[in-house]
Amino acid sequence: MQHSELSAVNSAPGESDRIESIDALRGFDMFWIVGGASLVTRLHKITHNEIFDVVANQFTHVSWEGCHFYDIIFPLFVFLMGTSTVFSLRKVVARDGLGAGYRRLLVRAIVIYLLGLFYYGGMSRDAGPEMFRYVGVLQRIAICYLAGGVLFLNCRFRGLLISCAGLLIGYWILMAFVAVPGMGVGNFSEGKNLANYLDQRFLPGYKWDGHWDPEGLLSTLPAIGTGLCGIFAGLLLHRVDLTPKQKFFGLVLAGTICLLTGWLWSLQFPIVKKLWTSSFVLVTAGWSYWFLAVFYLTIDIWRVRVWAQPFVWLGMNAIAIYMLTNLVSFRQVVRRMVHEPVLEIVAPYDDLFVSSLALSLTIAVCYILYRQRIFIRV
Repeated sequence: MQHSELSAVNSAPGESDRIESIDALRGFDMFWIVGGASLVTRLHKITHNEIFDVVANQFTHVSWEGCHFYDIIFPLFVFLMGTSTVFSLRKVVARDGLGAGYRRLLVRAIVIYLLGLFYYGGMSRDAGPEMFRYVGVLQRIAICYLAGGVLFLNCRFRGLLISCAGLLIGYWILMAFVAVPGMGVGNFSEGKNLANYLDQRFLPGYKWDGHWDPEGLLSTLPAIGTGLCGIFAGLLLHRVDLTPKQKFFGLVLAGTICLLTGWLWSLQFPIVKKLWTSSFVLVTAGWSYWFLAVFYLTIDIWRVRVWAQPFVWLGMNAIAIYMLTNLVSFRQVVRRMVHEPVLEIVAPYDDLFVSSLALSLTIAVCYILYRQRIFIRV
């Protein structure tokens, strides 16, 4: 991850066109994925007050309709992938031509998709039709990266805007007006909507929610729109005719428009992460623009960077650390390193203690990779 095409693709620090806030925000996103959210949950178990109850609740996924902070994590990841696409592909095309841009898109999308198959078990599952989960987080990133990149290489801003609007409106039309057998039209309840129906009928392999998947077939269309929203942010930040402050206010304005439009749309088309509804796309894109604006203002305009360094370390090797945490349990590593008498001393906070050390170890690994200038490319 970096401000090259995907959070999976890293560039060495020091490039002239690098926007460090993108790396930092990607690392901020990864921080919660690799242990930050778990730390909040364990802290909540030993903290009893109403304020922290509200905070801890934001680090859980809503069961269906609505949006917590933790529901923004994945869309923010896809959004930043789109932002990075602008910088990386323009550089590749300028240096090696359009064909090289297409090759990079295709090869990296395939690799990320295959990593997704491996991440969710791959060949380790029992033989049979459910051996693979053909959709998932990394698989969705791969598809959104490829589709967004192809659109970026072939369309100007107006074409990208029309494509994004077409995906979101088209998805709403399908979900709201196409009848589901036995359920009618306009039903957005779990198991009774068109996206779940199509997954149940046509999606092969293992499905996360039993008969359907939150990263299923039809909901991939609006997810591409999330990546396109990130591309719009990248186009804004890449402009040389705007001052940094104008770019900041542009991000704030874009975020405000997305939030207002998404909230209004949600009155008819609810905000549902597991369906990746069009209102969900706009609301999460709005928050993503605002987060990027704050990071850009602080890091790239005010040059206040010390606080964000751990996030930069995480952001520069995001896919690598994401895969590593699937292969290695840092909590188990810590428990083997720390003797039982020590855990007895810190009881009843031993679980929080282990989680804190595990997260610190994860960040330390990223720091070592960063210092050694090892940026694992996919």
